[in-house]
Amino acid sequence: MLSRQIASRLRGFETPFYLYDTALLRQTLESVVYESNKYGYKVHYAIKANYDDHLLAIIREYGLGIDCASGNELRKAVEAGFDPKGIVYAGVGKRDRELRYAIEQGILAINCESIEELHVVDGFAAEAGRVTDVALRINPDIDPRTNHCIDTGQADSKFGISYEEILAHADEIKALKHINIIGIHLHIGSQIRELHVFENMCEKVNVIVENLEKIGFTFRTVDVGGGLGVNYDVPENEPIPNFASLFSIIRNHLSVGEREVHFEFGRSIVAECGELITRVLFNKTTATGRKLVIVDASMTELIRPALYGAYHNIENITSGEEARDKYTVVGTACESTDVFDENVSLRKTRRGDLLAIKSAGAYGMSIALQPPRPARRRIQRRTLTPYVVDTCLHLRSAAGVVRCRQEEGPDG
Repeated sequence: MLSRQIASRLRGFETPFYLYDTALLRQTLESVVYESNKYGYKVHYAIKANYDDHLLAIIREYGLGIDCASGNELRKAVEAGFDPKGIVYAGVGKRDRELRYAIEQGILAINCESIEELHVVDGFAAEAGRVTDVALRINPDIDPRTNHCIDTGQADSKFGISYEEILAHADEIKALKHINIIGIHLHIGSQIRELHVFENMCEKVNVIVENLEKIGFTFRTVDVGGGLGVNYDVPENEPIPNFASLFSIIRNHLSVGEREVHFEFGRSIVAECGELITRVLFNKTTATGRKLVIVDASMTELIRPALYGAYHNIENITSGEEARDKYTVVGTACESTDVFDENVSLRKTRRGDLLAIKSAGAYGMSIALQPPRPARRRIQRRTLTPYVVDTCLHLRSAAGVVRCRQEEGPDG
């Protein structure tokens, strides 16, 4: 990963900070655009994964739309220059002012997640003198075989409208005059590594689309969400997720005619390009013999491990030792759950060493507790390796932002 290549250059920065490898981000975007274009698929970036301004500017270069899950995300996307006609807006709890803003912006679709929401949107659109495009977010009742905390597509989930409820209210929905139902939307979960799950999803979608059209609905879009997982265990082995296999599965199993097929990717686009860099403050051993490494980051910077036991690979990027030991890496918060990982095999670790917590580009900074920040600043440096030619390093810190821009070729 990038941090290992430039470890000596990182010592001078105040920690903790997020390091983004924008070369890898661009390679990932090139992959998803190339593979999706084979089939004419439309791709939206799930902005909730990471809404950093610099990363959004790069993502916008590649022509992706945006998937939003809150009103603030929608506003962020519009202000960042994304075309409203490429923005979809989901979320089970949209506030009135957020819905009115979405209607005003004329976005691609408001993905409605309850019968009541359909009525509310219809009413707000009537007040605005408009007919607003919406999609029905349907809960397909599929087990995505992922962490139950990020499972969104089973029958008892809070997300989406059940297929049975849509059938029961079909006439009521079709009678609404100020919404135009352009499609259906599904999202079954996140960090899905067993791709056969998407085959099951396609079979459900085929049936849903066919049956709803039989009772008078017409759709031009089918949004199958995202959920493609990344390799948190050994990120170096798979820095770019397997978009080609996922799109091939959808192509072979989804039968929705000439309708536009849309995807929403967040984690799979930005997770692997980000690392949380943190400094070792102290070492100590508990009464039971457990060796602790106490770092200056905590769950306030990266909450995923404490929140639902998420795993991130951790590496000591500055130790000169070959010998290794097992450590529990803990943060500074006054919470016993503030543990990044236990029994981590690290090179002998001492006070002042830098640790890289990898695959932290998604749902790291975006759900961190963010203290006030001073003004941004830039520094210039020469390119270190061809791996980052023509891109920027982007360091996002609790103390501000430092961007290191390459101006020349590799050091020789």
